Amino acid sequence: MIDNKLPSESFSIRTPADAYFLFHKGATTIAYLLIIALTIRFSRGKLDLPFAAACTLVSGAWCLLTRVKMAHFLQSYFDLFSRLEVTIPTTLGILLSVAALFARHGFWPVHAIAVVELLLWVGILVHYFKNRQKYEKQGYGPVPVGCWVSPPVDQMDAGDLILTNGAVARRLHESVGHAATVISNGDGLYALSSHMDRGCTLEPIAAVLGEVVGHYILLKLVQPLDKDQMKTLAINASEMVRENQAWTEARNQAWQHWVESLNLGEPRKEQLTKAYRCTGYDWFGVFMGRLALHRWTCIGASLELYRRTGIHTNPYGTGLLGVGTTLFDPIMPVRFLNDPAFRLVMKNSSLPERIQLFQVEG
Repeated sequence: MIDNKLPSESFSIRTPADAYFLFHKGATTIAYLLIIALTIRFSRGKLDLPFAAACTLVSGAWCLLTRVKMAHFLQSYFDLFSRLEVTIPTTLGILLSVAALFARHGFWPVHAIAVVELLLWVGILVHYFKNRQKYEKQGYGPVPVGCWVSPPVDQMDAGDLILTNGAVARRLHESVGHAATVISNGDGLYALSSHMDRGCTLEPIAAVLGEVVGHYILLKLVQPLDKDQMKTLAINASEMVRENQAWTEARNQAWQHWVESLNLGEPRKEQLTKAYRCTGYDWFGVFMGRLALHRWTCIGASLELYRRTGIHTNPYGTGLLGVGTTLFDPIMPVRFLNDPAFRLVMKNSSLPERIQLFQVEG
């Protein structure tokens, strides 16, 4: 029987860092929306300013916001959306500043402001390309130089997060697109994940790695689990699989019951039965940052397992304004590379293990 407990929350304020995250994401989201609205008004010629002044205003607004968030962008370069948040505003800003610089008018301060903006944009590009040298392409996206690609099983411990290559990574042009959490239950290592075709699974680690097409990387918890936490992690993983299987079976039975109640011939009922099959995967979670009840995406399953075990991670899937709407903010495996709860396994122990150390100053 499936219990009626409330769904887990994608985001709740538990630490001062969470409160800061809420404020920061809300403020930057509002700033983006305002600057996008300003850009749209400019493109429609509805700013009550001369052309050159409007160009410098829009370019300056984008430059200020990009510069304020630059440390975050450099630190999360492996994330496609972070890269786009630099390249798109920079391209637009440079074009606008150049247009203002070459516009024919006699008001020299506008030309001076356009030159300053161009210098600022050039500085942003220098930081961006300098930081790029600290990453190398692996599969379809970048990973930090020195990252240990596909480490052997003997390097894995309970609580580790495996991030693998795959079809999702290919579509998003990122180095990883699937996730699984390592579990130890006494007779060996297993991995908890969720798959589009079969829902939440707990499988031997060898079988999980055998399905990997390409490569994988490994994240370890900064605070390793003790024996009690390892046991709790294994119990929670088994419970999640049972919950997911029970929910999937209930959904399929409900569909079958509805089909049988229709006044249709057997051939048509058979077609309807085959037309829908619940696998236990959270398809809405691919596009939204929610953690649903009893069903998850691959990274959603890992995040839910950590939550149940009491392991605090960064807030994910908080959505617009960072208040938990989950809209337009799917939980993406690659973003765990920047989570302070984890460290990336490197080939050389003398190399920095925390992804934060790959940040460029400024």
